Amino acid sequence: MIQVIKNGTVITMDEKRKKKYENLDIVITDDTITSIEENYQGPYDKLIDATNKIVLPGLVNCHTHLGMSIFRATNDNLTLQDWLTKKIWPIEDHMTDDDVYYTTLLSCIEMIQTGTTTSNDMYFGVQGALKAIKESKVRSVFSRCLTGRDEHALERIEEFKQLVRENQGNELLAFTVTPHSMYTCDKEYLKNCKEVAEEFHLPIHMHYCENQSEVEGIQKEYQKSPAEALKELGYLEHKLILAHGTFITEEEQKLLAKGNVSIATNPISNLNLGCGIADLVSYQRNGLNVCLGTDGQGSGNNLNMFYHMSMVDQLQKAKYQDPTVMGSYDVLKIATINGAKALNLEDKIGSIEEGKKADLIILDLSNTEVYPTTDLITQIVHNVESNNVDTTMINGTILMEHHQLTLPIDVEIIKKQIDQITNRLMVQEEK
Repeated sequence: MIQVIKNGTVITMDEKRKKKYENLDIVITDDTITSIEENYQGPYDKLIDATNKIVLPGLVNCHTHLGMSIFRATNDNLTLQDWLTKKIWPIEDHMTDDDVYYTTLLSCIEMIQTGTTTSNDMYFGVQGALKAIKESKVRSVFSRCLTGRDEHALERIEEFKQLVRENQGNELLAFTVTPHSMYTCDKEYLKNCKEVAEEFHLPIHMHYCENQSEVEGIQKEYQKSPAEALKELGYLEHKLILAHGTFITEEEQKLLAKGNVSIATNPISNLNLGCGIADLVSYQRNGLNVCLGTDGQGSGNNLNMFYHMSMVDQLQKAKYQDPTVMGSYDVLKIATINGAKALNLEDKIGSIEEGKKADLIILDLSNTEVYPTTDLITQIVHNVESNNVDTTMINGTILMEHHQLTLPIDVEIIKKQIDQITNRLMVQEEK
């Protein structure tokens, strides 16, 4: 099948192209971009008119917990540790695979509607989660979250290994090994996780230095800095996606940069839980690949990457008291091609190039909230909202067109199921 996106203003995120955006036609054969050219005149089976609209790569969410949609707005006036131990973990202990199916499916729909085409997810209830991911047809890098300080620790690793074996060859599904964090996994368990990553040739994705308390705990347990602890564990010899990384000294940044390390920043989550502001400018200057995550909705509020992008830029300018330290195009890279690089998917997604998969979104900037557009990239990073996302395509399949989901999924039924889950688990605060 040949689809043509015609007459759009295309932001390719391809560093080889001279201009940041151009008026181009995109030819898609089945799931792959086969041509990018001006005024395509060849055959097609479907024409998508993008006149006066913006076409850009689908956004890449490099750290999230899709099953946590029921925890939206549960973080008020709670520290990270209190939120986890008193609010989240006790409820999660009672969630079933079926619960995780519906909570993940709601998140997948939210991503489609807000322009995210790939997510890096860690959670439990894996059979329910994978069922939702497959039904929604989103691209996912997935894992069973691994915690290692109880009698079930090794069972979780075996569950994950079986998960990988059962899902080989799925075009839309990849995996990472995800020890939850250094404070929920002891040294031996972290080494076990690394062995699994080596066995299956997978990246490692983990929470890292999210707040000062975590940093101090690692220093106490290892008697060295967190980055030096990672080196001791052999993790710097492996591809790493470190979620949050709010507190990393310059010396540690240089040590991490010697390995293949990406920092998945989660600015909204860090602000909500009072964790702090990561020095992304310094991280990039010292050679670390910075990408963007929303975290779960419980601490990140939503999965709308445009909202989180805007905060990345503004926080760095405020932190440095200098508006020149980060530009809007830099932020768009963090949300697209940098994320693809972090997930080992830069040969498939993250930019609009011939030979890459057709993971694309189309924006309509005609409404008054984003009018006029005098600087396109700045407009996208700072003003675009979910109502501007007109069309979402993943792997050549249109999942939303002109704001309407094309999937055979009844959102109202999902909402009713979510209401039943939140009531049964008593997630909502008393009125």
